[in-house]
This record gives sequence, C-alpha cells and structure tokens, in this order.
Amino acid sequence: MSVTKGLLVRFDALPGKEDDVKEFLDSGRALVEDEQATTAWFAIRLGPTSFGIFDVFPDDAGRDTHLSGPVAAALGEQTGTLFSEPTIEKLDVLGSKLPA
Repeated sequence: MSVTKGLLVRFDALPGKEDDVKEFLDSGRALVEDEQATTAWFAIRLGPTSFGIFDVFPDDAGRDTHLSGPVAAALGEQTGTLFSEPTIEKLDVLGSKLPA
C-alpha cells in the first residue's frame, strides 16, 4: 500500500505530566488498530516535555476519517489536562518505504 498523506501532531506535556503523556500515547496504538486507512502510526518524543504523533494514510479520505476518529477525540479530551493545545500539521508524503 502506498501513502500520500500524513499528519504531524505536536504538543508539550504540562508540568509534571510527562509520564502520564507517555502512558496516553502508549494507549493510542489500540485506538488506531481498527482504522484501515491508518497505514502507519507512531507516538514520538521530541524532547523532555515535547511529544507527538506521526501517521500516514493512502489519501485525503483516510486522513480525514482519522481526524474524526477516537485518537482525535482523546486528544481533545486530554488537552489542558495532560498537555498543551496540539499543533496539527497536514503533510504530503513524497516518498516512503513500508513493510510489505
């Protein structure tokens, strides 16, 4: 399957919430398991208090479906409790190497 679209979501843990954010991200994988169009999903740590999610999709429709799914809802629920307002960047994938 090829991917052409992606998302980069970045946010900062609120003071003292770094471990809680890590647990939140660990649980996020289960939320995307049933999303057929989420080809790859990564929870990432960018620094001591900076975290994010990077995921890729075959097309705009898959990305839009993901943006209205359970991970997006969970992000909204935890904003202000565990982390700052996320920045969500839509991106185009120019090349990729994915497992067969």
